[in-house]
Amino acid sequence: MSTAGLRAGPSCFDLRGRLAVVTGARRGLGLAIARALAAAGADIVGVSASLEPSGSEVQADVEALGRSFEGHRVDFADRAAVTAFAHQLNDGRPVDILVNNAGTIERAPAVDHTDASWDRVLEVDLSSQFVLTREVGRGMVARGAGKVIFTASMLSYQGGVNVVSYAAAKSGIAGLTRALANEWAPHGVNVNAIAPGYFATDNTDALRRDPQRHRAILERIPAGRWGSPEDLGGAAVFLSSRASDYVHGTVLPVDGGWLGR
Repeated sequence: MSTAGLRAGPSCFDLRGRLAVVTGARRGLGLAIARALAAAGADIVGVSASLEPSGSEVQADVEALGRSFEGHRVDFADRAAVTAFAHQLNDGRPVDILVNNAGTIERAPAVDHTDASWDRVLEVDLSSQFVLTREVGRGMVARGAGKVIFTASMLSYQGGVNVVSYAAAKSGIAGLTRALANEWAPHGVNVNAIAPGYFATDNTDALRRDPQRHRAILERIPAGRWGSPEDLGGAAVFLSSRASDYVHGTVLPVDGGWLGR
């Protein structure tokens, strides 16, 4: 009997019984992703450099949906802290879904971009992502199942302006996604990425306050608006669910049509 019809039904998006770790979950894209996964049935471990130990907005939202929540404060610029957190995760309930969304950005012309800024952005946006995924992914590979999702960017495809370290890191995320997918797909672990377009978040505040850049960006988006964090929910649930079991190594743009212009 073919299972194609069964896979196509609503139950293939059901995340009940799954544990999802979402980094950068305190606000913006990470908060929206945590909400969407919880709405689909997943329990959530939220992580951020500034997440409140209890009483956070993400905790309230997840628990209001009837799912469990556990919060952790981890500085992703601190390699030792990221490694310790990974080991803590591996000592607990198995992680079914890992969403690598934590990130930072530094804006400056390349000639003024300091070594310290370069090192921090690459550590937070690329190196820590690999370290956490390597440690958590080891258990997924051993169990023969798991979903890993990275937050890439339009700058995984393009160079941007005055964000040289961010562009380098997000280009690296696209390569890391494909490299891990090549290794882990045979073991039943899906590794993919979402590439948000221009979203109304803290990271794009400077662009939205610049009248010329704001207008130029908006004019290029076929959808005619900046993205809202909630626009990522469907893609995150899809890549976390059985519906994406044969999707490996893709970078999925959620960009209002930006790349098609």
